[in-house]
Amino acid sequence: MQNNIRTSQFEFVALMASLMSVVALAIDALLPALDIIGVSIGTTDVVDNQLLITMIFLGLGFGPLLFGPLSDSIGRKPVVYMGFALFIGASFICVNAPSLEVMVLGRILQGMGLSAPRTISIAIIRDQFSGDYMARIMSFVTVVFILIPVIAPALGKFVLDYYNWHGIFYIQVLISLLVSLWFWRRQPETLSITNKKEFSLQGFISEFKELFKFKKTIGYTVISGFVTGSFMVYLSSSQQIFETQYQLKDEFPLIFAGLAIAIGAAVFSNGVLVIKYGMEKLITTALISFFAVSAIYVGLFFNEPNPDIRILILFFGLQFFSIGFLFGNVRAMAMEPVGHIAGTAAAVTGCISTIMAVPVSIFIGRFIDTTALPLFIGFSVCSALALILLFYLKKEKA
Repeated sequence: MQNNIRTSQFEFVALMASLMSVVALAIDALLPALDIIGVSIGTTDVVDNQLLITMIFLGLGFGPLLFGPLSDSIGRKPVVYMGFALFIGASFICVNAPSLEVMVLGRILQGMGLSAPRTISIAIIRDQFSGDYMARIMSFVTVVFILIPVIAPALGKFVLDYYNWHGIFYIQVLISLLVSLWFWRRQPETLSITNKKEFSLQGFISEFKELFKFKKTIGYTVISGFVTGSFMVYLSSSQQIFETQYQLKDEFPLIFAGLAIAIGAAVFSNGVLVIKYGMEKLITTALISFFAVSAIYVGLFFNEPNPDIRILILFFGLQFFSIGFLFGNVRAMAMEPVGHIAGTAAAVTGCISTIMAVPVSIFIGRFIDTTALPLFIGFSVCSALALILLFYLKKEKA
């Protein structure tokens, strides 16, 4: 039956976005509940609550090293099912966590489980598309994916108001089961017989070494790490900034949704513009804009208290509009030369960028106490390093 499945491009985009969106749901729906969960598990420092966001990325980083090569051997679909099963088990660990340490363990395992659908969705897209058209598909997938951060905090707050924080995890489990069912019914296997490889440590090491021969792939992966790291700081500290620093607890879900829409607008525009201008030009323009906006904020508000909330939201909106042109394009540029080892490539590049991002996020997040300034300093440094690397890659190409 599976071999006869034919999905429309619209359904394909929606399905791939759904595989990724469970990741966003697991992260963003928890944001309004961080303080309450912290009290429940006995955290003594509010900054420690950021670990419930950042540590899921640790699992998202290491998980692909197993699931990526495995998908090149047994196929894309079985690996997705394995990942969702691990995620569901880890969710129940989180629900019953008596301490911060157990909750962090559960979040890491959640991330490892979700790394499977997240990584495999990228491999499936690369199995079927290439070049700027692949970037176009990635953009449209990301547009749908962005809808989850728009609604997830509001969903989390709704569950929190009418049930408790445990309900947020139960909803994540239910949605993962529904997505798994849809994926099983409607998505055919995309790993071709010619690209199927025996799963072995030696084979993985061989492909790992081969991957590092592609400077373009490694370079854009590191750029992705800087971009992801700076954005992860925002994800982990947004609740502290808007609810604690600005006392906007009720408005937080709406603000978060509005800023997610800024990213979505850029990603949607990218789906149209990337065919006309190409990935490289859009990445260059977006990175320059990302750096300029953050540098202007640092210059205006260095050693100053937080500005009016409308000014902060304006700067965040400009930053995230730039980021919207980076997510899909940078990942597509990294994957472009390595379609013959798409599973391992998606795994290793995802691991490198995410593992880079976690310490960046934790380090910068520790400084966000009374103002949002350290976040913009982090944006400036990360975007500057990414630009230096981008210009180096351009020089090598020339």
